[in-house]
Parts: sequence; C-alpha cells; structure tokens
Amino acid sequence: MKSQKSNPSSPKRSATIAVLIAVLLTFGLISLYDFTFADRYTYIEAEAEASSSPSPGIVRACNLTRGEWVPDSEAPYYTNLTCPFIDDHQNCMKFGKPSLEFMKWRWRPEGCDLPRFDAARFLEAMRGKSMAFVGDSLARNHFKSLLCLLSKVAQPVEVSTTPEIDVTGRTVRRDYRYGSYDFTASLFWSPFLVKANRSSTTLGLGLWDLHLDTADARWAAHVAEFDYIVLSDTNWFFRPSIYYEGGRVVGRNGAASGAVPNASEIAVPRAVRAAFRTALGALAAPGRFRGKAVLRTLTPAHFENGEWNNGGDCVRTRPFRRDERALGAVEAEYRGAQVREPRQKPQLSNASAQM
Repeated sequence: MKSQKSNPSSPKRSATIAVLIAVLLTFGLISLYDFTFADRYTYIEAEAEASSSPSPGIVRACNLTRGEWVPDSEAPYYTNLTCPFIDDHQNCMKFGKPSLEFMKWRWRPEGCDLPRFDAARFLEAMRGKSMAFVGDSLARNHFKSLLCLLSKVAQPVEVSTTPEIDVTGRTVRRDYRYGSYDFTASLFWSPFLVKANRSSTTLGLGLWDLHLDTADARWAAHVAEFDYIVLSDTNWFFRPSIYYEGGRVVGRNGAASGAVPNASEIAVPRAVRAAFRTALGALAAPGRFRGKAVLRTLTPAHFENGEWNNGGDCVRTRPFRRDERALGAVEAEYRGAQVREPRQKPQLSNASAQM
C-alpha cells in the first residue's frame, strides 16, 4: 500500500487536474466525488482564469460541465500518426474519417477560460502520484488518451508482470510508469464494476451473473494505491444478466428472459445505480481510498442516421451546439441513474469488496 505523500486537493494541483478533466469532457460529462469529505457531492468546480476579468491571473470558481465548444486552431493534441498507444482498429483516418476538423475544438466553461493542456505541468503536478482508470472500453479510451496527451513530453514504461486475462480475453490490469516523475497511470478492465461471472455463451453476448452488492475485487482491492480514480461503466449492462445480492438471485434484465424466465425483471438503470453505489461504497470504506474519484457518465450515441450496425454514420466535423440535439430518453435515464447515486452517502455495510 502506498502512503499519501501530499494533499491531492492543493489549489495548484487541482487547477492542473481540472484541465485534464476538461479534456475528458471531450467525450462526455463527468462528476467529481471527493472522498476526503465522503458525505459531500458536487459537480466539478475548479479555479480558472475568469474570461471577463479585467486583470489577467484573476481566478474564480466555475462549473466545468456548463459551457460550449469553440474552434481551436491549435488542435489536435495528437493524432494516430503521433501517438503510439492508439490501436489500429481505432485509426479514424485509416477507416474513412474525412478530415481532422472534428478534432479542432476545445471546451470553454461558462464564465472562465481554461488554458490548453500542458503535459509537462501535469506531470509535475502528479509527481509522486498515481491515477487509475476503471471500467470498460470507455475507461480504456480515456487511459490511452492520457498517455497520448503526455507523449510529447515523456514516454512511459509498461510495468512488466504476468498479466491476468479476463474471460473476455482482455488484460485485467496494465500499469505505465513515468519514472522521472514517479507517476503511474493504470488501467483496470472491469466492465460492470461489480463482481461478474460469465455463466454461458449461448446468448451471443453471453449470460452474466452480476453480484450487485459486491465490488469487483480485481480493482477494489487496490484502491489504496491510488490518488485519483476514474470510474466509467454502463454499456455492458445491456448484455443478458442475472442479478444477485447476498449470493441469491434477485432478478434479471430483459435480455436474459429466455435463460431465467421465472426470475423477476429488474430495469437495467436500477442495476446500474446499484453497481455504482457498490463501487462508490468500496472507495469510501474506512481506511482505503483517500483521494479523489471522477465518475464518468454514459457516452451519448455518436452515430447519426441509424444505429452503429444499421446504416449509422459518424462523419460529423463539429460538435452539437447547446439544445441542438436532446439527449435520448434511454441515455438520459441511464445517466440519471449514475448521477443520482453519488448524491447519496455510500452504504458501507454491503458495498465492500470480498478480498
């Protein structure tokens, strides 16, 4: 277990982390939960230079989740050609994205202006610190994006261990270390955040046993090692699943009706909320995690004119303007399930991981 060497809430460090959070906003909205004060919930607020201030350097608090996209002639930070961490199947240019125009935007919060991400400043602020991304492919994408953002300044070394391979064929944990800064960035593959076993592959996407009251120990057993943890999940909950609490079946989702027709159907957003309650409880348990957690909410659909497998495309080159497109009803319901849970003080009695 690592010791907390300095206060992760210092103003300079928080301002630097805020810029990274703003970069993560490129992919959606996120919420911040501060486990130094485990009964307090807040949307992301950070100090940034006031856009209306007559005196440069004057800072004010602003809500990073409210703002607009504005053109950025200096973008992008990186491309598939400049970053070695992007997998080939995610090479947008190779597979038909018409130009880089879609990357030439930056997020500007209302009432303040964030500076461009400074990789050197970030690494200096994170000296002696560690950050983990926990979740599904969204967590993986954010993790690789951070490595790409930092690649202009430093190249990490992957910590060599015997990897644990998930039933889906993915590596459970990967660690990259920036030795000159004593900073470690880690990725944990945990697509449900809670304990999950694939009990059958007969339904195409598999039939999953989800223990909604037990955090996935593959990440939860290691939270004391980290100063910052980014949680993200949701999409895997659409897979056929049977829900357990206290080791007993309590229901299933609609996709699993053919496998366990006698079990009660539980709405998926309810299961999502229960999983996040358990994950937050694992972080808030006494003596474990004393840093900051970022909750990254559901990805809005980015295909237009059809679904991803039914004629949809993603050739858009500019972001939607505010109120130009409403969040879909299903997306809003799932996001609501995620956002509501941090407002509740985590229940610790059943939320800890089995270790």
